[in-house]
Amino acid sequence: MPETIRKTRFGVQGMDCAGCAIKIENALRRMPGVTEVSVSVAGGAVTVEHDRPNTEAMRSQIAGLGYTVVDPEEDRSKHVGHHYGVKGSAHEGDDVGHSHIHDDGPADKNWWQTSKGDATIASGAAIAVAFVLGRAIPAIEQWAFLVAMLIGLVPIAKRALSAAMAGTPFSIEMLMTIAAVGAVFIGATEEAATVVFLFLIGELLEGVAARKARSSIQDLTKLVPKTARLEDDDGQVHEVDADTLTVGAMIQVRPGDRIPADGVIVSGESSIDEAPVTGESTPVRKGRDESLFAGTVNGDGLLRVRVTAAASDNTIARVVKLVEEAQESKAPTERFVDRFSRYYTPGVVAVAALVAIVPPLLFGGAWNGWIYRGLAILLIGCPCALVISVPAAIAASLSAGARRGLLLKGGAVLEQIGKITIACFDKTGTLTAGKPQVTDVIGFDRSEGDVLRFAAALETGSNHPLANAILARAAELQIWVPPTSNATAIGGKGVQATVEGVKIFLGSPKAAAEFTSVTSDQEALVSRLNDEGKTVALLVMDDRLAGAIAMRDEARPDARKGLKLLTDAGIRTVMLTGDNRRTANAIGRQLGIDVEAELLPEDKQRIVGQFQKAGWSVAKIGDGINDAPALAAAEVGIAMGGGTDVALETADAAVLHGRVSDVAAMVDLSKRTMANIRQNIAVALGLKAVFLITTVIGLTGLWPAILADTGATVLVTLNALRLLKPPAT
Repeated sequence: MPETIRKTRFGVQGMDCAGCAIKIENALRRMPGVTEVSVSVAGGAVTVEHDRPNTEAMRSQIAGLGYTVVDPEEDRSKHVGHHYGVKGSAHEGDDVGHSHIHDDGPADKNWWQTSKGDATIASGAAIAVAFVLGRAIPAIEQWAFLVAMLIGLVPIAKRALSAAMAGTPFSIEMLMTIAAVGAVFIGATEEAATVVFLFLIGELLEGVAARKARSSIQDLTKLVPKTARLEDDDGQVHEVDADTLTVGAMIQVRPGDRIPADGVIVSGESSIDEAPVTGESTPVRKGRDESLFAGTVNGDGLLRVRVTAAASDNTIARVVKLVEEAQESKAPTERFVDRFSRYYTPGVVAVAALVAIVPPLLFGGAWNGWIYRGLAILLIGCPCALVISVPAAIAASLSAGARRGLLLKGGAVLEQIGKITIACFDKTGTLTAGKPQVTDVIGFDRSEGDVLRFAAALETGSNHPLANAILARAAELQIWVPPTSNATAIGGKGVQATVEGVKIFLGSPKAAAEFTSVTSDQEALVSRLNDEGKTVALLVMDDRLAGAIAMRDEARPDARKGLKLLTDAGIRTVMLTGDNRRTANAIGRQLGIDVEAELLPEDKQRIVGQFQKAGWSVAKIGDGINDAPALAAAEVGIAMGGGTDVALETADAAVLHGRVSDVAAMVDLSKRTMANIRQNIAVALGLKAVFLITTVIGLTGLWPAILADTGATVLVTLNALRLLKPPAT
């Protein structure tokens, strides 16, 4: 029988830095049956692929390192050889279970309520007591500071021993333990206690910064209200828990309320504030049959809404799930830094040993002085700041993007988007809204108002996109629509009926010519409108041509701006569409974009391949369905849509709100992230280099060395958190 591979995701509390991730990863990889381990510090999660029948041993291994483990969520089993994609990830909602060892507490706890806060306060208080006792009774000063040091060091040493036994001998806890004990042996007990205290402060600050980054995306889940107003079959409304709503349930949303579930409007019309989910600053007017996101705010009208997704699968839940998964996916830069750090720490430990031993042995140096310098270099050797410099920036960017409706599936995608040189857009539903709109109403024998009024009468009750466009324009202009009689649809031609005693036909120009004569001027007008990419319907009343209505799937309001932003960034833009050439060229001229029209899905894929062979780095932007081959072929596939499964799962990235300008926003986010990463690496290595030199020449000692490590870690984390703020406009 084929071996079964399972995928289990653990929530881990107290995992606040890259050193934590390395210890957990090394410990789990050494376990039999474990094939892959992914650790997300920002997400507070560990995902393990394994063939073990239960997860208790893995849970115990993580807990043994001093972390709190919540009950795991196990994915459905997979057979060896199957690919794990985003859809197969175990994120259906992690259950919080009983904890092991110590609890760092949830993100909403204050720092002094966490175990790290307790340890820091205890260490600080012990040092204060030791200082007072030392001044009062000088003979016991050394012993007082030794006790103070041990109060802080014992839990650190326990974690160091557990990490060493689990495969991480060069952890920061081990380096800290060796340095502190060594300092005691050379008589620097007071400084050893101070260094332990500074180390605990650094760990505490790392935890605060990590929880802030972690909560930035989890805060999205708080947007969804806890209760909903459920409508029974008999029309009665009562309040229920929002997470009990099922697909197909009918709910009512009052003005000012947050929408408790993804759904479709059944009746009512209102302005919807989507800023919390998509970043769209202007409320959107929505009515019957239009989609709503959970967590958005109903403005001014009572809405009846049919639920389309359960609580665990609504837009916000899927966004959080995707971002958490993405945070576990390493970017190329992050993988390089990880490889570098594996050699960096042992190298620094070797340097520390040489500094402590060589000068006294070969050059007659003082043992105590050079051992002291070697111990200080040990503290500089931890790669925490360097290793966290990349994932902290990427996690912050993924969270910031998600809050603006920009979903990127991992660090590799985020890094690659900033390198694209050409963006290939689909037309319908991407550059355009995918919904025809009335662009022209022309009166020949009747006024424009009459033409629209009678056309709307004929189209009442139809769900055809062109009929919806006419009805929407009539509603927009508040035109009264008269009733019809004897309405008949003529297949492939149009519709006819009697309105106000007059026999009326609305249909294509070719069909209208069968009911009345069309002059050459009128034919020329229709031809000109067609050349502009518009569909024309003619209205015939009592055998006379009353007027014409032109409709077109118009470009999105921000399409031209979005394309210009890409062009200004040095990125070429091109439209790849299956639509007819005349319509495509009309939109292309309007937007100023190169056009390739009348393409099949395989044609789009072929053209993407041609661009790649010519040296372009391609982003393909489409609706995620008929563009799937091209989306997969491009370096980056970006799906446009309103949170559908296809938009969120098919491509490498998704634009939740469907704004063309958001593609440029993704590029900008990528470039700002990579700049932030370069800054972080420079800070991490630069500070260590400076303190390494000053320590060797005797200018700095143990406490500046620990500041070089924990201080740099806090600095790079805080710098990464700047990415959570929206860019300056």
